[in-house]
Amino acid sequence: MSYQPPFTITSEILNLVADISQQVGEFNVGLLNASPQLRKQNRIKTITGTLAIEGNTLTEAQITAIVEGKPVLGSVRELAEVKGAIAAYEALPDFQPGNLEHLCAAHGLMMAEVLVEAGAFRTQGVGIHKAGVVHHVAPPAHQVSGLMADLAGWLQQSKDHPLITSSVFHYEFEFIHPFIDGNGRMGRLWQTLILSQWHPLFLSLPLESVINEHQQQYYHALEQADQHADSTPFIQFMLSVIAQTLAQNAPLNAPLNAPVNAGLNANVDVSGLKTPDAILVLLAANPALTRQQLADMMGKDLRTIGRALAKLQQAGKITRIGSDKTGHWEVVKQ
Repeated sequence: MSYQPPFTITSEILNLVADISQQVGEFNVGLLNASPQLRKQNRIKTITGTLAIEGNTLTEAQITAIVEGKPVLGSVRELAEVKGAIAAYEALPDFQPGNLEHLCAAHGLMMAEVLVEAGAFRTQGVGIHKAGVVHHVAPPAHQVSGLMADLAGWLQQSKDHPLITSSVFHYEFEFIHPFIDGNGRMGRLWQTLILSQWHPLFLSLPLESVINEHQQQYYHALEQADQHADSTPFIQFMLSVIAQTLAQNAPLNAPLNAPVNAGLNANVDVSGLKTPDAILVLLAANPALTRQQLADMMGKDLRTIGRALAKLQQAGKITRIGSDKTGHWEVVKQ
């Protein structure tokens, strides 16, 4: 192996890999495969999250409408970014992570209506600027092809765990910045692809949505890795995000023979309960459930769930701890 990206496998990384591997082993992928609607919702969350990181202001509801072929008001660029992301994620299972032609083809889909140079490595210098301050200057354009070939070669030959190699590739890709634009979303897309080669579950998890929730930490981890010339800080950050994504989607882990709305596991059955009572049972089992997850599990629309949650809060039966994005519910003991 001619090129070896610099990183260190720390105790924290080993513990995260073990934790994630256990969580993945406990997932019931059969239930996920049996729920096209849930896969669709997670894909929409993924697209919303990865584009929001890049400044796209279209909401999850608007992107849902675009996926469903409905007209949506928005800037030409933002609408084009959504259409490109939809095309790239739909084609993702057909790509091979170590194939640079596939990488360029994916970029071509992602940026088709945004960039003239979509699908081709950059031919000019680029840097990352924030508030007028240069945070990263990418390698010269004439080095891009060679650097990417080295990185792809390392990925194909590496014996490290895919959880680690996917994170290393993500960081190295962002450091090289091989395209004139779209590098952030492509780095996240390709990490998802590498992870999906290890376990197909990752094609259906909204990893990019959780990265968006921790956007400042994401950029900080990239900057730390730059400062140390070592991707270890970024590996640790990404593994923590993967672990959190799995934990947030734990309700998917239900027995194959259980109904979709049966609850979190064989011991949680909400069939026959009124909506508020069912919510109390589900939140008692998993306080991290979101409104959307409750709606999916109970076969109700978001407005119904929202009204029931509001009534439960007014009655003092539940309380919200923390923000809507990162907080959790607490069932008040009567």
